[in-house]
Amino acid sequence: MHNYNGNFFGMHGGSWIFWILIAVVVYYFLINNRAKNPNVDTPMEILKKRLAAGEITKEEFEKLKETLKQ
Repeated sequence: MHNYNGNFFGMHGGSWIFWILIAVVVYYFLINNRAKNPNVDTPMEILKKRLAAGEITKEEFEKLKETLKQ
């Protein structure tokens, strides 16, 4: 049997804190990059593009625009 001296997989308390902090930092940067990505269209931009492309009529656009405002 292995003797871990009460430590989970041989890791000390300080190393758990280190890895938790690393995970938080990585998560933070992933969220910030996603929020700052200029390639992501808002729902209103998508709706305007669909109107411009002729996928929806002006009446459908107005109804959907009101739905988005709610």
